[in-house]
Amino acid sequence: MKVLALSGSLRAGSHNERLLRAAAEVLPSGVRLERWDRLRELPPYDPDVDEAGEAPAAVADLRAAIADANALLIATPEYNGTLPGGLKTAIDWASRPREDAALKGLPAGVMGATTGLFGAIWAQADARKALGIAGARVLERDLPIGQAHHAFHDTEHRLADPDLQAALEDHLNAFLEHARQDAAAGVP
Repeated sequence: MKVLALSGSLRAGSHNERLLRAAAEVLPSGVRLERWDRLRELPPYDPDVDEAGEAPAAVADLRAAIADANALLIATPEYNGTLPGGLKTAIDWASRPREDAALKGLPAGVMGATTGLFGAIWAQADARKALGIAGARVLERDLPIGQAHHAFHDTEHRLADPDLQAALEDHLNAFLEHARQDAAAGVP
C-alpha cells in the first residue's frame, strides 16, 4: 500500500514534517509513505487556467501522485485558527475536475502539530471538511500534537512522550484500517 504524505507547512525543520517522519518509522511492512513536497510551487486555484489546460507542472504532479496513491495522509499546522492557505490550495487543485478529481473516493487522514497547546485541532477539522467536500473518504479522527517544539526526540524519528507515540501508532492503525476497508470493498 502506498500512502502519499503531504505536510501543510513550508517551514524548514517543520514539526509536521517531523510528524510524518515519525509516522513513516512505525508503518507496518508492506506500507510505504511517499512524501510530496512541492506545495510552495502551487498557485492559488484558478478555474480559467485549469480549464484552459495551463495549470503549472506542479499541479499535474500533485494530481498524478494522489491518483497513484492508495491513501493520503496530511500533517498540518494551524495558522490563524485554520489550515494553511497552501494546503487548502493543494486540496482545491486535487478536487478538480470534479468528475475525475484525484481525491474522489481516496481514503484520507489528518493529523497536526503546533507549538501551541491544542495541536492544530481547528486546522485538522477544516482539512477534513475540505477533503470530504472534495470527494475524499476521510477518517473522522484527530491526532493533535501540542507543544511540538518539545514533542520529538532530537536524534530519533519518534515522539518523546511514550503516550504520544502510542497515540500516533493508534491513529495510523485506524487510518490504515480505514484505507484497507475501502480496498476490501472495492472502492477505487
